[in-house]
Amino acid sequence: MPPQTSSFLTFPFPFRQEDSITVSHGCTLQPLISGTRMVTGFRCRNVLESRRAIWFAALAFATVVLIQIIGHPFGYIGSFQMQSSTRNSSVSGNLTHIREVWNTTGSNVTNYITSVTDPSRGKDGDVKEFSESDDIDPEDELPSKDFDLGNNSQVAVSGRNDSFEPETISNIPGSNMRPENTSSPDGNTGSYIDPALEKNGTMDTSPAIPFVVSLPLILPPPLTPRGDVNANSKAPATSPDQNKDSTLENNEGTPSTVNRSPIPAEKDRSDRKADRVVSIAEMNVLLQQSRTSFRSVKPRWSSPTDQDILNAKARIEDAPLVGDAPGLYAPLYRNLSMFIRSYELMEQTLKVYVYAEGKRPIFHTPVLKGIYASEGWFMKVLKSSKQFVTKNPKKAHLFYLPFSSRMLEETLYVPDSHNRKPLVKCLSDYLNVLIRKHDFWNRTIGADHFLVACHDWAPSETKRLMANCIRALCNADASKEGFQFGKDASLPETYVKSPKKPLRGIGGKSLSRRHNLAFFAGNMHGYLRPILLQHWENKDPEMKIFGHVDTAAYVDYMKSSKYCICAKGYEVNSPRVVEALSYECVPVIISDNFVPPFFETLNWESFTVFVPEKDIPDLKNILKSIPDRRFREMQRRVKLVQQHFLWHMKPVKYDAFHMILHSVWHNRVFGIRTG
Repeated sequence: MPPQTSSFLTFPFPFRQEDSITVSHGCTLQPLISGTRMVTGFRCRNVLESRRAIWFAALAFATVVLIQIIGHPFGYIGSFQMQSSTRNSSVSGNLTHIREVWNTTGSNVTNYITSVTDPSRGKDGDVKEFSESDDIDPEDELPSKDFDLGNNSQVAVSGRNDSFEPETISNIPGSNMRPENTSSPDGNTGSYIDPALEKNGTMDTSPAIPFVVSLPLILPPPLTPRGDVNANSKAPATSPDQNKDSTLENNEGTPSTVNRSPIPAEKDRSDRKADRVVSIAEMNVLLQQSRTSFRSVKPRWSSPTDQDILNAKARIEDAPLVGDAPGLYAPLYRNLSMFIRSYELMEQTLKVYVYAEGKRPIFHTPVLKGIYASEGWFMKVLKSSKQFVTKNPKKAHLFYLPFSSRMLEETLYVPDSHNRKPLVKCLSDYLNVLIRKHDFWNRTIGADHFLVACHDWAPSETKRLMANCIRALCNADASKEGFQFGKDASLPETYVKSPKKPLRGIGGKSLSRRHNLAFFAGNMHGYLRPILLQHWENKDPEMKIFGHVDTAAYVDYMKSSKYCICAKGYEVNSPRVVEALSYECVPVIISDNFVPPFFETLNWESFTVFVPEKDIPDLKNILKSIPDRRFREMQRRVKLVQQHFLWHMKPVKYDAFHMILHSVWHNRVFGIRTG
């Protein structure tokens, strides 16, 4: 009989000193000392038994991995646990779909539970107004360069509005979600749980809570056009034969892309120039590429509404060729035929479900005055629409997240705190409420959801939480914050001074009375405007470039100038673009990487001048080089395109409301993925 030998097989996973487990005949799993560290090993009497032990360990490991893969279809483990499958089971683990964002704070994720029946909620038409002086610069807002998500302390949720107190629930993995102390909504201790979510001391899960895991994000592709595209050349038109304009030939094009000497960088800027400049020609290419390259998240289960969208897409792509239509002028559009067909199908087909969840003032509170009014007017008009809104979510093609980025900042941001984590957390908690109560988000991981937000901070606040959503943003920057052509849309920033008369003062003087070549006035926000004034303030009688002027003078200059300078402030967007169109002045956009509103529909280069920031010293020569015939045609087109940027007390065809909704509809139609 051969002598027995003892074999050791070691593994680098921890094992307690006092433990010893028999795993096979003649083999035990026990702690071993290897050098200076404790490892786990098999002690076996012979080599044959060692091999058996290896096969046993491999089989056990493969079984565990297989179970994990089957239980977690997205390949993520440990973000959601169900303690019981019964009707009144308790839910543990992290229900949030953006777990990685808040795990970096070192504090427990809390859940903002809001009552569906909010006693403070009024009718959909309620208006939130701010008393803003007409003499205040419309862009006098805080810079958004101080966003801090690196603080490891507990998130504070106090803000300027003391009447708003987000309720929280302790959410510690391994325990149920009910807090130790609860109170009524107006109580001062503990946390309030929505009664609809609580029953018999446990979290009611009827109907069953959908299985929620860490969800994949659809990230934008690198901002690099195809190698055969010249950045200084015009991108090919969507329909080269349809929108050809006989009145404007290429030899009269604006020389806005001529290489100039770069402007020296200034010191101590609160914001800085973009490292990567995406020209308007490159944006055209990126938009075209998105038609074939971008596809949203595939729905996890099918819905009849998906087929509606696919049918609409086929009909839009097969739209019959048309020339001018009543009220529409073909050169203003990338493809007028497709726009008309898409708009008609939107009116006939589109249904939107508006979530009822969310507590005022951040949710369901439209702000109709000021520079962020576009998001408020859209919310107000959509919620009152019988044509587009459905109360049956199973019939919805799109789901609207009814929050105000303006009220989010007004309510939760502590001035000079440089901390916007409470704002992001509020949106995160809100999404968790929707995920727990509905399964609409989980079907597409938010790809059929959309938001409309005009505050400068909205892109950074939503770029991870709502990365798969269609985001209509005023601050549409092609170089940062996750803006994605083919999915996201640019929202017009409209400065509404009177909610009761949103069209007050529009229009301008005739061409014969426009004696100023160019005009700009505004506060010195950001790095660019001081450069503009450095070169042109009081330097040329034809160039009316100022700092701050009063409102009456500001409007008069816009109405009596040929070109209105729309120079960026802290961010790429500015209300001056819509103001120029409203006062029938040709916009001159000086803002690298700014994606103009309704970019997927409008041919902006047919009625707007784009000047790279580096060409500010040559601004007058660029404008003077535009032939008078071209300027007159551009100014005529400004008056024709103006209708798409106006808000009405009752919405009208092709107005700002319908154009924003169409941008969202268009991007969903061409971005949907089913296979």
